[in-house]
Amino acid sequence: MLPKVAFICVHNSCRSRIAEALGKHYGAGIFDSYSAGTETKPQINQDAVRLMKKLYHIDMEATQRSKLLEDIPPVDIVITMGCNVNCPY
Repeated sequence: MLPKVAFICVHNSCRSRIAEALGKHYGAGIFDSYSAGTETKPQINQDAVRLMKKLYHIDMEATQRSKLLEDIPPVDIVITMGCNVNCPY
């Protein structure tokens, strides 16, 4: 069983989503990658979408949705990514 890593930010709309996508891209077979927010926004940051498509050919809009902490499974490692975010455990 692979360790589960969660990238947590406030809105789950940019940094955590990028980290999840890169984790899935580069960490496949090493760890399972998740992202979530303490709040959510209805749409992923469009600058992040463009950046990931341009640099890594990853379409985050096709593979991700906005998630709260309770929407992801229990994880082994939590990485917080921004202001006003504390480790939930």
